[in-house]
Amino acid sequence: MSSQDEKSEAGEGTAGADAPDAHDRPMTFREEAVDLAKTVVWAVAIALVLRIIIFQPFNIPSGSMKPNLLVGDFLFVSKPTYGYSRASLIYPFTRLDIDGRFLGSEPERGDVLVFKNRKDGNKDYIKRLIGLPGDEVQVKAGHLHINGAPVRKEFVEYRTASCDGMPARQVPIFRETLPNGVSYIVQECHGDRGNLDDTGVYKVPAGRYFMMGDNRDQSEDSRVVARVGYVPYDDIVGRAERLFLSVDGERFSVRFGRLLKKIE
Repeated sequence: MSSQDEKSEAGEGTAGADAPDAHDRPMTFREEAVDLAKTVVWAVAIALVLRIIIFQPFNIPSGSMKPNLLVGDFLFVSKPTYGYSRASLIYPFTRLDIDGRFLGSEPERGDVLVFKNRKDGNKDYIKRLIGLPGDEVQVKAGHLHINGAPVRKEFVEYRTASCDGMPARQVPIFRETLPNGVSYIVQECHGDRGNLDDTGVYKVPAGRYFMMGDNRDQSEDSRVVARVGYVPYDDIVGRAERLFLSVDGERFSVRFGRLLKKIE
């Protein structure tokens, strides 16, 4: 090889080593904007998929589920638990004329459910499932009966609670145990003398469910047929699973002791 060829090859090697790498050069403003837009689109797409298919966030707006769920609680609702229906979609698709459930499974007595209330503008409600299709449900002197048998109810303690917007006072807390063994506590603001503590017999139709709030004297639920009534299977959004945040609006503080609490 000639000395001239050696110089030529050496020169080419040096030029290649000194050439700037395309990946090392700074991104232009346009490239940065496009990259950011792609990131945002992917993040939104993933969030929508999670919200539509797996979990939907829900916040507690009222005290109908006290003492188990408080105003300012934020929780995840599991959609795959009972399958998917029109109610599982996000607004405005919840108003589509779609019947039936895909990959559906039956809810169990005692589950805490979020459902669409058609009688109240398709708003989300959260209650506990008490009566299954074919059941007969009745409240006698504040004591829940299912299919003619009284549900086990035990006094637990008195707790300080605000009822009807009045100053806080001591109210009784009871533990109920359903026929399938599910146990939870309920609050009785007016003891056994509330407006819904003595009812007729509710016969739950096929394909529908009977829901009640744990704050028995301050819950508009299936006992109020004109406002809620029996909940269709297709109107169930999902099962309330776990809290991810709880905010005390009166004290402007986070209830750290409730974070990640499992809903029972």
